Amino acid sequence: MKLPRLLQPSNSKGVVAEKKALAYLIEQGLTLLHQNYYCRFGEIDLIMLDQDTLVFIEVRYRKNSDFGGALASISATKQRKIIKTATHYLTQLASEPYCRFDAVALNDSDSTPLWVKDAFQS
Repeated sequence: MKLPRLLQPSNSKGVVAEKKALAYLIEQGLTLLHQNYYCRFGEIDLIMLDQDTLVFIEVRYRKNSDFGGALASISATKQRKIIKTATHYLTQLASEPYCRFDAVALNDSDSTPLWVKDAFQS
């Protein structure tokens, strides 16, 4: 079970991976809006803007790619929780922008994160 970021040590693998993913996405031109957005439905690691598109991003780290790797760990149940959390986030906005759900996968053997746009559909 993933601990809320506030309860994770600042050097935990998950926190380090999230920082690496964030830096990579900023290099790609995205703008950070929220990090670790929480509500009663769940948590979204990163909420960013990719030009005019609001992007909800799940960051996954795995030590290696055994058992399908980081991307395979984003189950249908996890996707539903992220979608529900994103829907809650959108209710707070004046108008609903175009949105997508991305995933960033990291492991110890790759130097560059794997960024998958439209990783799952709402």
